[in-house]
Amino acid sequence: MTGLGFLYPGHSAEDDYPRIEQLLGSDIRVDVVHTDIGEDAHRVDALLEMGSPGRLAQGVADLRLAGAEAVVWACTSGSFVYGWEGAQDQVRTLAQAAGMPASSTAFAFVHAVREIKVERVAVGATYPEDVASLFADFLRAGGIEVTGVRASGVVTAAEVATWGEEEVLTLARAADGPDAQAILLPDTALHTVAHIPLLEKALSKPVLTANQVTVWEALRLTDRRVNAPTLGSLFTREPIVQV
Repeated sequence: MTGLGFLYPGHSAEDDYPRIEQLLGSDIRVDVVHTDIGEDAHRVDALLEMGSPGRLAQGVADLRLAGAEAVVWACTSGSFVYGWEGAQDQVRTLAQAAGMPASSTAFAFVHAVREIKVERVAVGATYPEDVASLFADFLRAGGIEVTGVRASGVVTAAEVATWGEEEVLTLARAADGPDAQAILLPDTALHTVAHIPLLEKALSKPVLTANQVTVWEALRLTDRRVNAPTLGSLFTREPIVQV
C-alpha cells in the first residue's frame, strides 16, 4: 500500500480526491488533511498568507500518522504566487517539516506538461487576471510556452466549488486555441475529475486539471505510475514495473 498525503486549503473540491483514489483501482491510499484557508480570496496577499509555512506545518503531523510517504500542497495559486524560487523554498520547507518528499500543485503542472511531452499550453483560470498571469509566468519559468490565458475573475474558492460540468467545459473551450497542445485548468477548488474524459473528447487534446495533476505528482514522488485512462491522457502511461 502506497500512502499519498495532501494538504488541502479549506473545503471546496476535496471530494475529487476519494474519487481519484477509487479510479486508480490499485493499492493507493489518498489522505487529505485540511489547512486553514484564512481569507477566501484569489488575491495575492491572501494567497501568500494561505501558503505560509506556519499554515502548512499544522497539517503534516496528521499525514505522518496516516503513513503518508509523500506530501503535496494541493493549492496552485498558494504556491505559484511566490514565484519560481519562492515556490521552491516553500516545498523545501514543507519537506523538512514533514520529513518526506514534498511538492505543490504548481510544480505538478510543470512536471505533468513535461510528462505528456507538449511544449505549448493554454490556461483556463477561474482566477482574476492578475493572479492568472502569475500562473502563466510560473509556467514560463518552468520552460513551458503559454499560448493564451483565459481568466474568469472569480474571487473566492467557495464560488468556484459550485461550478459544474457546463461551466468547466465552457472555460476549457474559451481557453483553447489552435496553437495549444494541451489545456491547463489550475484551480484545486474546481471539481474536474468527473469531467476529464468529456473535456479531452470535446477538445481533442490533453487536459490537465489541478486535483488530477496533484495526485499524479504524489505518485511521481513515490515512484509509482498507474494506468487509469478515466483520469485522462496523463494517466495513460505504462506503469513502472517493480522488480
